[in-house]
Amino acid sequence: MASVHESLYFNPMLTNGVVHGNVFGVRDWVTPHKMALLVLLSELGRAGAQLGLLERRRLNRLLLPLLQGPDMALSRLRKAIEECCPHLAGSVHIRLKLMAEGELKDMEQFFDDLSDSFSGTEPEVHKTSVVGLFLRHMILAYNKLSFSQVYKLYTALQQYFQKDEKKNGADENEMELTSPEELDGKMEKEELDGPLREEEIACSGPLSQKQAEYFLSQQASLLKNDETKALAPASLQKELNNLLKFNPDFAEAHYLSYLNSLRVQDVFSSTHSLLHYFDRLILTGAESKSNGDEGYGRSLRYAALNLAALHCRFGHYQQAELALQEAIRIAQESNDHVCLQHCLSWLYILEQKIFDSCVLLEHSVNKSLHFGLPYLASLGIQSLVQQRAFAGKAANKLMDALKDSDLLHWKHSLSELIDISIAQKTAIWRLYGRSTMALQQAQTLLSMNSLEAVNVGVQQNNTESFAVVLCHLAELHAEQGYFAAASEILKHLKERFPPNSQHAQLWMLFDQKIQFERAMNDGRYHVADSLVAGITALNSIEGVYRKAIVLKAQNQMSEAHKLLQKLLIHCQKIKNTEMVISVLLSIAELYWRSSCHTIALPVLLQALALAREYSLQYLASETVLNLAFSQLILGIPEQALNILHMAIEPVLAHGAVLDKGCAMFLVAKCQVASAASYTPQKKIEALESAILNLNEAKTYFAKVDCKEQLRDVLYFQARLFHTLGKTQERNKCAMLFRQLHQELPAHGVPLINAFK
Repeated sequence: MASVHESLYFNPMLTNGVVHGNVFGVRDWVTPHKMALLVLLSELGRAGAQLGLLERRRLNRLLLPLLQGPDMALSRLRKAIEECCPHLAGSVHIRLKLMAEGELKDMEQFFDDLSDSFSGTEPEVHKTSVVGLFLRHMILAYNKLSFSQVYKLYTALQQYFQKDEKKNGADENEMELTSPEELDGKMEKEELDGPLREEEIACSGPLSQKQAEYFLSQQASLLKNDETKALAPASLQKELNNLLKFNPDFAEAHYLSYLNSLRVQDVFSSTHSLLHYFDRLILTGAESKSNGDEGYGRSLRYAALNLAALHCRFGHYQQAELALQEAIRIAQESNDHVCLQHCLSWLYILEQKIFDSCVLLEHSVNKSLHFGLPYLASLGIQSLVQQRAFAGKAANKLMDALKDSDLLHWKHSLSELIDISIAQKTAIWRLYGRSTMALQQAQTLLSMNSLEAVNVGVQQNNTESFAVVLCHLAELHAEQGYFAAASEILKHLKERFPPNSQHAQLWMLFDQKIQFERAMNDGRYHVADSLVAGITALNSIEGVYRKAIVLKAQNQMSEAHKLLQKLLIHCQKIKNTEMVISVLLSIAELYWRSSCHTIALPVLLQALALAREYSLQYLASETVLNLAFSQLILGIPEQALNILHMAIEPVLAHGAVLDKGCAMFLVAKCQVASAASYTPQKKIEALESAILNLNEAKTYFAKVDCKEQLRDVLYFQARLFHTLGKTQERNKCAMLFRQLHQELPAHGVPLINAFK
């Protein structure tokens, strides 16, 4: 954000709540809190060598946030000093008491003595240091005050001290009436409310320029890097309104209000604040001051560009295109190549909603590199990689392109883009069905430290990239049957990204999907059906697909088929290939259950062709498994066993536990069907091998608590044990089957017609 224009300083010493510009141009003014800080600095200089190294180090670390932050109550200030040096806190309190209970000349004498800190050959404070500048500002501001203002300051100091004394007296009386257990709980609560917590940094009155800039920059940094540590949207807006009440032309406050409104998806307020930001930027002359005669036009074109981005974020693509055209026109008139490159990147995003074209994006990347815009060039490369991943390009070429963008990141220390790049690699490996590689990339991002230095000790780990990676990590654990670990990850996501934060929809969708899969595995279709509404609210395509799955499981074949056909047409139109293949596989399963086995084959071949064309290896393997099942139904189990070898390895290496169990169950079925033509000895070996595969499948199904599949496996095992004459094993499987069969309702479909 641009710096505030130097002529816009407001003085809280004026009466009737009317704020005027300070004609003396003083950047700061004296308040009772700042007088307490001056007393602290004075006592710190007096203590000298009496303070230990550890105490001095703690005080030095405390001083900077105290000097930059807003005013606070004397009790909080004393508590902060006591934590660093209890002896010094007592000295500060005594001296403030003498000044507040003394006469006006005591305060005059105190400010006269402050100048002595700079005198001598080895002064206590250097004039150009942070403390030295603060002292000089306070001395200058005090000398500029009129006699009436000096008297008001003295009265304010007395009230500041008396308020603290009254609070201490009330606390002592309350302690006498409070039991020790309640007192311990209260003290623990007070300890949690540290003196410098972000939620406590709130402006209770008009701030000076430095305090306001510090507050705004701090909150803007927190909104970018760690939204949970920033003030709540309502509280932050209240503080910003307070700032704007004393200075309506404070442009940066309007911009932070715009960012705050985006958090809660408030279209009207965000647009209003954004327009006010650029209006104030032009009125104050802040842009023209640093950019010559181009300042006015620069504000206009970037205002139009930001407005286009705002409309695009809320899905108002027609309004976004109009604003973008205006930004392009003004930028071309001003010959602003940087602005034009930003416009070009947004033009690609808007046109991507209409048709797929890499021409604009490639041109944007080349021009950004030419004009030395690495951030924009890297974003363009990553967008290009994303588009080509959906177009089915080879993974090695995409990773090479991301490697080139990573070189830009490390060269220019663009840590935020490094995080985005790793998150994108995670998503691409998931798209291609390589869960091991996706897991590795996710762990890489979670274990790396951010390069960007962030204020107030905030690490850059609450960005969208981390949310995406953690969501993938939760789903990967759930697919492998580690539901407790997935729940822990989701719990951490809920704490890190609360429901009112802008990235909360990511984990909400994954949470609903994991719950849906667990309910389906457990045969609780009514629970799964209740989750469909939540999934649909977050992602309409996923919601419709899950609704069709529930209908299929409940044997409502015609309703499921209608939904899947509509979804297939929609996904083909928007070119969502991954969902198209999943829908085709579900349609094929409907044909099996309806005993239309030959009709399912063309559907499966179409899905296999799409999966191979777009390099979706895992979906291709799953389609081959479905084809093998079709061949088993059509009476050619030997051919089914042959093509199973093509798909079983990727499924066992990268697949979900449920898919591994289904694959092993299918292998066992094919082995049993093929054994019908074998010799007796070879048939016994084939059946024993099938029993071993069924045991492995049973282990997988038990891991994800898939009771329906467990029941089918036990039934199949009991039949095989009966054929082999193993009565004891048969009876055990039959008993377990009966227990599950009584617990679950029968699905009414013959066992051989169900693959999953």
